Amino acid sequence: MGSAQTLPRKLDPKTASGPALRAFFRLAKRWGLDVDEQMKLLGISARSTFFIWKKEQDGRLSLDTLERISYLLGIFKALHILLPKEDAADAWIKKPNTAPIFGGKNALERMLSGHVSDLYVVRQYLDTQRGGWA
Repeated sequence: MGSAQTLPRKLDPKTASGPALRAFFRLAKRWGLDVDEQMKLLGISARSTFFIWKKEQDGRLSLDTLERISYLLGIFKALHILLPKEDAADAWIKKPNTAPIFGGKNALERMLSGHVSDLYVVRQYLDTQRGGWA
């Protein structure tokens, strides 16, 4: 996935994890995600880890989890550029979509497949709708 959105090679999970988690939990609240959806998007299965992260808003994330959060934040940003009304931007991920990559389902369903590549595809789709990378 050699896109402009890949994480910097020298990213330090120790310093990036706290800010990434705080941003993720704000995004999850805006999107109205339940615990299972949040865990799936983060790519984790241990509920205890999830609740520690949520309580402390810190931890040491894997590069995979940081990459997932990066894509999610990019999706959030793209939506707020494309749909300037906050409510419409935040609701978009749960609305059925006729674009071929969604097959009539919503973006959240695609993102909940568990594969980081699906987050990438949704991010790429939105960036294409915006007219490029930013």
